[in-house]
Amino acid sequence: MAARDTGENTKGPLAQPGIYLGRMVVFLILVGFLAFILFKQITPAFLANPGLNGLILGVLLIAVVIAFGQVIHLFREVAYVNAAARNAPSKRPPALLAPMVPMVAARTAGATLPGTAGYLDIIAARLDEGREILRYIAGILILLGLLGTFWGLIDTLSAVGGVIKGMRGGGDAGVMFDELKSGLAVPLSGIGLAFSASLFGLASSLITGFLELQAGQAHARFHNELQDWLMSGEAAVAAVAADASVPVRAAGGAGTQELKEAIDRLTALVAEGGGSRAATLAMTNLAEGIQGLVQHMRAEQQMIRDWVEAQASRERELKQVLDRLGRERV
Repeated sequence: MAARDTGENTKGPLAQPGIYLGRMVVFLILVGFLAFILFKQITPAFLANPGLNGLILGVLLIAVVIAFGQVIHLFREVAYVNAAARNAPSKRPPALLAPMVPMVAARTAGATLPGTAGYLDIIAARLDEGREILRYIAGILILLGLLGTFWGLIDTLSAVGGVIKGMRGGGDAGVMFDELKSGLAVPLSGIGLAFSASLFGLASSLITGFLELQAGQAHARFHNELQDWLMSGEAAVAAVAADASVPVRAAGGAGTQELKEAIDRLTALVAEGGGSRAATLAMTNLAEGIQGLVQHMRAEQQMIRDWVEAQASRERELKQVLDRLGRERV
């Protein structure tokens, strides 16, 4: 137990989410490198509908900023909990953990306040709500891509209809075919670029989904480690109570067993009609057994008083910590 406490004091019970932030940065670097390689192929597709494609890239940029913000703000939360575990809490608790300041202070004192599990559920709900915007943006990017596709198809079909209406009838079939071919060259060449919005929309949705996944894993790790640390205080109190109750039960059982054996010996002598000397010896053994039981009961009472005083001392320390934190928040 001592080794564990030392590890918590030096490093803290919660790990920083730097690994997830590193994954996000590496992923974006790979995406940028791929876009650089395919720059010549991507440029005509982007210029086919620069307005809508630019909107898609702008929404993607917003999603990237939000995803990084969801992970970066955990650094402050983790730093606050680790500082509290080292008995050096910050004067201004972060917004996410503000409702759990008493729970963190109680765990620092080695206890777990009632209702901690409910507050942990609230923290999990808040973390999940923070990622809802990323899920919504991923769906919006796909819809924008489909919108661009239908927009391009409508323009292409309108151009084809105009070409057909502009054809002159009654002429040579070869001449009409040449006119049709030259008229359809422009809309047919642009029909492939009409799907450029879908290309940018799906690619942006893929990037947003990966970033949301990393943010979700960082949030899950933070919540799980916070839950393990806070609930370990309840297990420590239960272990102390169990350790204190074992000697009491053992001492009481030993004294009761000695008294029972003395009474059984006295009863057997009386039933057998033994002499006064044997009866006197049995009475002496009974008195010694009763005296031993009384001593064990006194030892039990002293152990119980010591345990109650220790618990009262911890409660006073916890109250002082909570009062100090309340004054600092004010």
